[in-house]
Amino acid sequence: MAQKGIQLDQETFSCSICLDLLKDPVTVSCGHSYCMKCLQTHWNTEDEKKVYSCPQCRQTFTPRPVLLKNTMLAVLVEELKKSGLQAAPADHCYAGAEDVACDVCTGRKLKAQKSCLQCLASYCQNHLQPHFEVAPLKKHKLVEPSKKLQENVCSHHDEVMKMFCRTDQQSICTICLLDEHKGRDTVSAAAERAKRQRELEVNRQKIQQRIEDREKDVKLLQQEAEAINCSADKAVEDSQKIFTQLIRLMKKQCSDVTQQVRSKQESEVGRVKELEEKLRQEIAELKRKDGELQTLSQTQDHNQFLHDYPSLSALSQPTRSSSIHIRPLRYFEDVTVAVSAVRDKLQDVLTETWTNISLTVTEVDVLLPQPEPKTREGFIKYSCDITLDPNTAHRKLILSDGNREAKRTRQQSYRSHPDRFTTWFQVLSRESLTGRCYWEVERSGRVYVAVAYKNISRTGNWNEGRFGYNDKSWALDCDDSGYDFWYNDVQTRVSGPLSSRVGVYLDHRAGILSFYSISETMTLLHRVHTTFTQPLHAGLHVIGTAELCKLK
Repeated sequence: MAQKGIQLDQETFSCSICLDLLKDPVTVSCGHSYCMKCLQTHWNTEDEKKVYSCPQCRQTFTPRPVLLKNTMLAVLVEELKKSGLQAAPADHCYAGAEDVACDVCTGRKLKAQKSCLQCLASYCQNHLQPHFEVAPLKKHKLVEPSKKLQENVCSHHDEVMKMFCRTDQQSICTICLLDEHKGRDTVSAAAERAKRQRELEVNRQKIQQRIEDREKDVKLLQQEAEAINCSADKAVEDSQKIFTQLIRLMKKQCSDVTQQVRSKQESEVGRVKELEEKLRQEIAELKRKDGELQTLSQTQDHNQFLHDYPSLSALSQPTRSSSIHIRPLRYFEDVTVAVSAVRDKLQDVLTETWTNISLTVTEVDVLLPQPEPKTREGFIKYSCDITLDPNTAHRKLILSDGNREAKRTRQQSYRSHPDRFTTWFQVLSRESLTGRCYWEVERSGRVYVAVAYKNISRTGNWNEGRFGYNDKSWALDCDDSGYDFWYNDVQTRVSGPLSSRVGVYLDHRAGILSFYSISETMTLLHRVHTTFTQPLHAGLHVIGTAELCKLK
């Protein structure tokens, strides 16, 4: 009897949520007590509904009650702990608020171990035993504990729904089959499940394949990130070495100039000092001579004067034949001018090359999946300002409108230039194209709209320099009768709406080149997938007139 009393106390002072002895006990107005933390966690899940319930009796409270510690109950629990009352054993299987409870248990219910789809009830381990021992019950379908068993019951006929109506896409009972669903496409729920199970397996296979593909993509991206980091680190390291070499070279040049100036300074100052010393010696000699002559001039003996004068009157040759003229003091100033000229040239070179370096860094672009734009507005976001290079224009092409328009004319007086096309009436853009670019060409008459590598032949034979007739250029031949695409002397007939305007989209890194007919709508004419190995230039082979359009 004493043991039974202790067991009663254990149940009485346990939290029905965590099934452990009460910690910081709180009591709600319905009289049930819980651990403060357990009840707060339970009510946090009900915050959206703004209605809070007791996990045991389901009484609701609005607004959310303020929880205060039940001091008396807390003291009592502590005293009971000291007297030997311990926390509920680990195998204590009473159902909590979030558990499925046994439908057969009375009083405090145990957790359900299985739910029966025929009985539409859930059973704890003890009450489940008949389903393992009684022959008719052994045939029942047992599933994991579920709170949704009543969803298997027809709301109209209170019968278990064992059929499925494919026409209405809903589960039905056998009475529904003979009533409102009579004559419709119906099968057993098991048959429909089998069909959808097969579909599910197919979908799972697709999902698993996509997971596998995405995992491969993730690995590729990780490798890409690692490659970017390695490439960036190497570029920084190499750049620092190169700039260090440049700085070392500049310091050496500075040291050489300093050494040359100091050496010249020393030699010239030595010459000046040597001449100065000679002049000082000459002055001393002259002063001595002047003293002797003064003494002679004071002699009273005429014969003695006449005897000594010839030897004293003769003067030695002067150190310099004429007096020294002081010139404007410009000795090493020209060195400063020469070094300044070098500095200015170096600044110009660095300014020009630094722009190229910055553009090179900016053009670094990871080739991630980038869908081609769907609208003309989307393409225009990638529009680039392109002008034609007069140094490449054939002599029978005249450029105008800020080198955007090209048309046939009589021979122009262009200067000779190695980049000039001499065989075909062609011209290239001044700008090189990398990354994603878009431009449009307005034409009149026949025009080849092209892209080409800069090293395409400018003279050569029939095909070497003609856009589309070699492996260094791609061209769309446009005239009023239709379109043809040319690459490496291979012609591809292109169908599409005729228009005087052609749009060109280039994604250099992705190897995509697309041509579009532009009118009220934008229609794809031809798309190329390849690998571009060099920067490209826009090109025009003009038989009529062509203009690069301003899009911004």
